[in-house]
Amino acid sequence: MNIGEAARESGVTAKMIRYYESVGLLAPKGRTESGYRVYGMDEVHTLRFIRQSRRLGFLVEDIRRLLALWHDRSRASAEVKSIALAHVIELNQRIAELTQMRDTLAHLADHCHGDDRPDCPILENLADSGPSIGEAGACRH
Repeated sequence: MNIGEAARESGVTAKMIRYYESVGLLAPKGRTESGYRVYGMDEVHTLRFIRQSRRLGFLVEDIRRLLALWHDRSRASAEVKSIALAHVIELNQRIAELTQMRDTLAHLADHCHGDDRPDCPILENLADSGPSIGEAGACRH
């Protein structure tokens, strides 16, 4: 199948397929005489694996490691679990950061009058050269 067909079968855009080839997640494909890439079901399965990994937020390097383990039938599941648990820790850190950002922004919005006056604690906080929002915590206004 060509790249468009592989994209439809896998749910990954043709642009992303080319990207995954360029970063080595998908082996470069042979080409027809007219220059079109040729894909099979093995590549479609790999693309689905990559798509699901991306949905779970894994970075390219982690996906590379997971793909290698997926293809290695003598792998130890402990290594896969280790990668997954490390990612869970990263996700928890990101969730905490996003929660703090949301709370800070909600606090600032609660203290903004939202009327015709020019005073705005949201803009004042953004313009403040002090600690970043995540470090500042609550608004000083």
